[in-house]
Amino acid sequence: MALYRAGRYAEAVTEARAVARSLPLDDTYAPLALSITANATGAQGRHADALAIYDEVLPTVGKTFGADHWQTLKLRSDRAQTLAELGRYAECEAECAAVAQTASRGTGEQLQNVERAASNGLVFALSAQERHPEAEARAREILAAYREPDRLTLALRLGLARSLNGQARHEEALVEAEGARELCRSLPAEEIRPETGAIELAVATALVGLRRGAEARLQATAVHDACLASFGPDHRRTVEAQALLDRIDGA
Repeated sequence: MALYRAGRYAEAVTEARAVARSLPLDDTYAPLALSITANATGAQGRHADALAIYDEVLPTVGKTFGADHWQTLKLRSDRAQTLAELGRYAECEAECAAVAQTASRGTGEQLQNVERAASNGLVFALSAQERHPEAEARAREILAAYREPDRLTLALRLGLARSLNGQARHEEALVEAEGARELCRSLPAEEIRPETGAIELAVATALVGLRRGAEARLQATAVHDACLASFGPDHRRTVEAQALLDRIDGA
């Protein structure tokens, strides 16, 4: 997990696989090691491979911890958001909604975090299907309910900015993205590393909508370079940044 948080994803995969191989499948730590493998694989842009790992480990996690345990629900949320990375937005939406609903019925910080994470996936999936008002409503609902200054709030604020950009409300999206930037400055580097480039992408998208192309290109280039270095060329955010650059250059 320390390797993953440091952005050393290939090393995290190697280490987590070694842990998983050293233990019987019914050991508590074996499925957790495989879940780290899936997360680190996805962080390298290998989303189909990550999904295969989630599908392999999810039945064992469910059997080990129980269907409503936060570990099982977190894994379902992570898997669902991998579906979104593969363009399977309707499936992501359905699973994130189900996980968030189950988590909301429980108590404790871990289940609250799962509800927020699944809601973040739901917001993304709704926006990806161009259902931006629904995405905005869900993001605002969860942000109002949970005000913790952490990575999940950062991600939800960026999801809100995405939904506003999708509605051509670019000034509002820019304000939201800049608010996310302020929050980001207060968080530890290892906590926000998975969101590398996300703020700049939201800002660049808003700037394009405001016809501030030169500024947008600077932001989009920074996003692409950062995501290429951190996640590789096949990661969804790297691809999205390149598409935005192509859109700016073709305007």
